[in-house]
Amino acid sequence: MTVAYLGLGANLGDARQTLKDAVVCLAQQHTIAVLAKSSLYRTAPIDAGGDDYFNCVVKIDTTLTPHRLLALCQQIEHHFGRERPYRNAPRTLDIDILLFDEQSIEEPDLIVPHPRLTERAFVLVPLLEIDAALTIPQQGRADTFLAHVADQRIEKMKSPCQCPMLNALSANDAGEPADAANGASAKGRCS
Repeated sequence: MTVAYLGLGANLGDARQTLKDAVVCLAQQHTIAVLAKSSLYRTAPIDAGGDDYFNCVVKIDTTLTPHRLLALCQQIEHHFGRERPYRNAPRTLDIDILLFDEQSIEEPDLIVPHPRLTERAFVLVPLLEIDAALTIPQQGRADTFLAHVADQRIEKMKSPCQCPMLNALSANDAGEPADAANGASAKGRCS
């Protein structure tokens, strides 16, 4: 199993619910164990137009290779109606691989660590909420980059969610996988 971090974002439709459903969808995959989920954050679009985004970060343990994880993320995006009419277009769901263990990958279809990870508050803040001492391979401690994104608007949302599974993931400080069988059903259930 390999620990990876995924960044989720959306700004079309019911973006908050989509992110919650996408986390449940990830947890339902037999190749993934969701270890932790950050709070939900509302952020201003960066290098894009449209409404504010909702974002979160998920820490997972996976048996997938980086490319198979990328394919699964894109499949889940498609399941939630993701279209790519142009670069940085508003989206129903975006799932990015932020970190994949200690690996550095630079290929045409996949770059890990994510190339803009250190430039985006909507990634750094929730990432550091999950792991305050996180180190980014070949770049250093993630918290040292916070000053560079201090001017970006980011607001932590209070969660009205009473979903036992998501609450367990958010509160799970021990790093143990949550039991997906005890989670509530999601509108965006994946198969």
